[in-house]
Amino acid sequence: MKFGVLVFPGSNCDQDTYHVISEIAQKPVTFLWHDSSSLENCDAILVPGGFAYGDYLRTGAIARFSPVMQSVKRFASEGGLVLGICNGFQILCEAGLLPGALMRNAGLRYICKQVYLRTETARSPFTGALQKGDVLKIPIGHMEGNYFCDAETLARLEREDRIAFRYSTAEGEITPEANPNGSLGNIAGVLSEGRNVLGMMPHPDRSAEALLGSSDGYKIFASLIDYLAVREKGSISQELALR
Repeated sequence: MKFGVLVFPGSNCDQDTYHVISEIAQKPVTFLWHDSSSLENCDAILVPGGFAYGDYLRTGAIARFSPVMQSVKRFASEGGLVLGICNGFQILCEAGLLPGALMRNAGLRYICKQVYLRTETARSPFTGALQKGDVLKIPIGHMEGNYFCDAETLARLEREDRIAFRYSTAEGEITPEANPNGSLGNIAGVLSEGRNVLGMMPHPDRSAEALLGSSDGYKIFASLIDYLAVREKGSISQELALR
């Protein structure tokens, strides 16, 4: 298996994400420059946090037009695995790979702190090592993390079990107080219709080692690695792997 980490002008978590794959997971990984259309035969694409193109216009609005993102869109349409973290989530929404939008935090302030997430589904390549209801401690660091979608889209996400994570208390309770940015329904991460694309505002790349205060974030990368390993063996279909 091989991972690709996108790099845009303004990316600032590309090295963190690369480190998790190369040093902790010890899997092949390469950087993919925004101006290149080649994904170099990667099996999974990681879109890291940062301020792609300086967040001009709005977060992710310019990055969506980069040559590499055109390739990522084709890759995803063919079932390729894509994980967007923080600014990566914003880019994936702007590119139409995920529904909804990320708006300014409800308090109009940048927030950087540890939060708790409740796992809402284990039926995805990114959450297969988790169980529904598992609570993770993972940090956030954003100004535009307030997830919003219309009522019809929200109902569809709920119906299709595509809400991956919600902000919660340490005990797993979904409360207004546990919501750091005003996100609709405490939503912290959502899946694409094909369940092969995940966008999330919290940073699993910043919580993959106990030294950082929590290693819970690594469970998301471990899920992805396990899924790819099973798929490479060809022992089960993608549909069965998601059950």
